Amino acid sequence: MLPIKSTTVLVIRHHGEVVIGADGQATLGNTIAKSNVRKVRKLFGGKILAGFAGSTADAFTILERFDEKLQNYRGNMKRSAIELAKDWRTDRMLKRLEAMLVVASCEELLLISGMGDVLEPDHPLVAIGSGSMYAQSAAIALVRHAPHLSAMQMVRESLTIAADICIYTNHNFVFEELKNEE
Repeated sequence: MLPIKSTTVLVIRHHGEVVIGADGQATLGNTIAKSNVRKVRKLFGGKILAGFAGSTADAFTILERFDEKLQNYRGNMKRSAIELAKDWRTDRMLKRLEAMLVVASCEELLLISGMGDVLEPDHPLVAIGSGSMYAQSAAIALVRHAPHLSAMQMVRESLTIAADICIYTNHNFVFEELKNEE
């Protein structure tokens, strides 16, 4: 069985809004298996955004577990992420799952991995997946040098640049956004 390679997911917090976007490509070996996979979700009543990279079935399992943690910890994203990471690293079934998550609220961004990582990025953005470094590089440049752009414009342009470079990233983008209600 060939490993499924896929995706670029990027989230940016900028000027009171949070936008997550992802391409739609899933690749099996050197073949595009599907071009319109939906890799971003709203969780906890639409207050938290999540995106995944890796095995789709594994990612859905992890997303479900994260959503359960959010319910248990009343939407405390960081606590939910830490508890998920502990379970993911120690549970016999979960530790075999191959995926990564990015989660975001209007206040914080986190990257969660099966290695027990819960990372807060240095920049107001985080990316995962095959094309993540292309998208992240473009996003850092836009945040620094084009702050007049909206978060949606930055995410869209960064994903476009990644899709133009990375063979595992396509131009079938899906976006979700949150706006700070204050």
